[in-house]
Amino acid sequence: MPDLTAAQHVLRTTFGFDAFRPGQAEIVEAVLAGEDVLAVMPTGSGKSLCYQLPALMGDGLTLVVSPLISLMRNQVAQLSAYGIQAASLNSTNDPAENRDILDRIDAGALKLLYIAPERLAKSDTLNRLARAGISLLAVDEAHCISQWGHDFRPEYLTLGTIRQSLPELRIVALTATADKATRADIQEKLFPATPRVFVHGFDRPNLSLAMRAKSSARKQIAAFVKAHRGQSGIVYCNSRRQTEDLAEALTAAGTPTLHYHAGMDPELRNRHQERFLQEDGVVIAATVAFGMGIDKPDVRFVAHAGLPKNIESYYQEIGRAGRDGLPADTLALYGLDDIRLRRTQIEDSDASPEQKRVEKQRLNALVALCEAPRCRRQTLLAYFGETAEPCGNCDLCIDGVEVIDGTIAAQKALSAMVRTGERFGTEHLVNILCGEETEAIAKFGHDRLPTFGVGREHSRNEWRSIFRQLYAAGVISLDIAGYGRWEMTALGRDILKGQAGLELRKDRLRPAREKADRSASRASAPVLDEADEPLFSALKSLRTEIARERGVPAYVIFPDRTLIDLAQRKPRSMGALDGVYGIGEAKREQYGRQFLDAIAEALGDGAAPEGSRAAS
Repeated sequence: MPDLTAAQHVLRTTFGFDAFRPGQAEIVEAVLAGEDVLAVMPTGSGKSLCYQLPALMGDGLTLVVSPLISLMRNQVAQLSAYGIQAASLNSTNDPAENRDILDRIDAGALKLLYIAPERLAKSDTLNRLARAGISLLAVDEAHCISQWGHDFRPEYLTLGTIRQSLPELRIVALTATADKATRADIQEKLFPATPRVFVHGFDRPNLSLAMRAKSSARKQIAAFVKAHRGQSGIVYCNSRRQTEDLAEALTAAGTPTLHYHAGMDPELRNRHQERFLQEDGVVIAATVAFGMGIDKPDVRFVAHAGLPKNIESYYQEIGRAGRDGLPADTLALYGLDDIRLRRTQIEDSDASPEQKRVEKQRLNALVALCEAPRCRRQTLLAYFGETAEPCGNCDLCIDGVEVIDGTIAAQKALSAMVRTGERFGTEHLVNILCGEETEAIAKFGHDRLPTFGVGREHSRNEWRSIFRQLYAAGVISLDIAGYGRWEMTALGRDILKGQAGLELRKDRLRPAREKADRSASRASAPVLDEADEPLFSALKSLRTEIARERGVPAYVIFPDRTLIDLAQRKPRSMGALDGVYGIGEAKREQYGRQFLDAIAEALGDGAAPEGSRAAS
C-alpha cells in the first residue's frame, strides 16, 4: 500500500510542490489507507489534491462527481498540463470525443474521470464504469447533497445508491461550506458507515473582510474597483440588469468589466467567462450564476453590490478571491431593502416550511455579521463553530466602530431568554421585551414575567439588531437546524450575572459617513520587490499568450505564485527550475524553455542567481 513518503515524491515530481498544505497530508494518508473520508476544508486549501494524488498512486479509475461542466473542463485541463491522464464525460462533448473517452476507459488508460451526477445515475453509464474497475469515488461540492446545504441539488441524491451497486467502492466527499447540520446530512445520505471526518477550519486569513452600509452602491463599488485597477476581480450583483449597468459604468471609468448572468446568450456568456479566465486584470460583474465552476487562483478581490443570499453563500463567494494564498480584499454592501428582499424571496419560495425557517435563520446570521460589534472574522468563524483572536485584517479591527455600553440591554434580553427556558426565537422575545400582548404571549403566560415590557426604551427593530449583535459577539448561540431558538453561552451567563460587560454598535443599518478605505490597496501583488515588477509583467504576458494559443485559462499554464517565484529566483537553466513553486516534471518540459528565454530576454545574459529551495 502506498505511504505518505511515496505521496510526497509524487507531490514534488508531478505537481511541483515541496510540501503538503495544512490538512492535506492526513486526508491523503486516510484515502491511501482505504478509508471513506468526509473533508471540510477552506476554499483554496487544495481539496482537489486530496483525491487527485491518491488516484495517481492507486490502481483503477477514480471517478470525480462535479456539479458543473466548466469546473470539470478546467480541472481536466490542469491535470493534463501536469501530464495526468484525465477526461470529462459530459453532454457538451461531441459524440466522437465521448466515444474516445469511453474507449480510453475500457482500455484502462484513464486515471481520473469527471462526470455529472445525473449522467452517472444512468444504468448504462454505471454498468460500463463498474466493468472498468472504479477504485475511488470523489464527490466535489458535497454540500449539494444536503437539504441543509446552501446549494442543495436533488440530482446529488442519486449518489447514495451508487455505493449500493458498487459496495467495495471507497468514497471521499469534499466541501468548503458545511456546518454541523449539513455534515450530518452528508454522512447519512452518502456513506453506509461513519467515515473519517476532517474539519480543517474555515479561516481564510489572506482575505481582508469589509462590510459597508449602502449609501450609493454604484459609487462605492466603483471606488473599490478603482483601487484594484489592473487586478482580476468579481462583483456580485442581485439582478441581471445590475450586472449590465455596473459593467458598463466600470468600463467607462477605465476598468475592463464584463457582465455575466443566466439570461445571456450562452455563446456570449461563455466568451465572457473565457476572457475572464484567460486574461489578467479583467473584472466580471455577475449574478450568483457565476462562480462555482471558476477555479481562477489570482482573483484579487470580490465585492457584493448587495447583501448575499445567506452566510454560507457569502463565505463561498468571497472564497473565490485569493485562492493562491496571496492577499485579497472583499467588500459587501448591505441595506434594509436587501434584507426585506431576501425575506420576501424566502417566503415566496417553494421550499418546505422547515426549510424556510432554516433559511431565515441563516439570513439572520448574515445580518448579524453585518452588524457585528467585534472582529468580523471572529463572528464569521463562530457561525461555523470556531473561535479566533481578533484578526487585524477586517474593517472593524482596522477602522473600529462607534460603540455604546450595551450591558443592561444584553441583561434584559438574556433574562427574557432564561425566564422562557431558552426555547424561543427572536420575535417572541422581542414581543416580551416590548410588552406586546400577542396570542403566544398569553398562551404561555409570558405577560406575567418580570421582564415583560422592560425594554420599551428600544424599538422592535432595535431589539432585533441587539439580538443579532449578541449573536455576533458570542453571547448567545442559534439553533439553525431547529426552530431558531436562542441559547445562552458561557459569556452570556457572565454578563447576566454582572461578571462581564458588553459593548454594542451605536450605528445600525443607517448608512454611515464613508471612511477612507484603507483596506483597498492591500491586495496589490505583494511579496515582489519593485525591481522585479517588470519581469513579473513580462512573464504574465507570456503566460497569457500561451494560454490563448492553447485555449485554456491562464492559471492552467502557471499560477501567479509560480510567476512570482520565477521573478524572484530568475533561473537561467532547466535545472534551476527544480524547486520553483508549481513546476513539476511535465510542466518543466512543456513550458520551461519559453519562460527561461523570457527571463533571459528581460535580464540579459548572466549567471543564474543563487536561491534556496522554496517550500509549497
